[in-house]
Amino acid sequence: MDTKRALEIYNAEETIPVHLDGRPVWIEKVDETSGTAAVKIESNPERTQNVPVDQLQEGFGSTV
Repeated sequence: MDTKRALEIYNAEETIPVHLDGRPVWIEKVDETSGTAAVKIESNPERTQNVPVDQLQEGFGSTV
């Protein structure tokens, strides 16, 4: 995924599924300058993780 799409998903009114390494995540913030996103992994929502947006995948399930 690119930064522009990550921002579109973050700002969308509807829920758009996003995955990191096959795990569902919520985008909490997108940093266009660094090309990273702060995400919360659905299975551990107390923990926020910063990752490159190109590691995020849009859609249902995993391709791994």
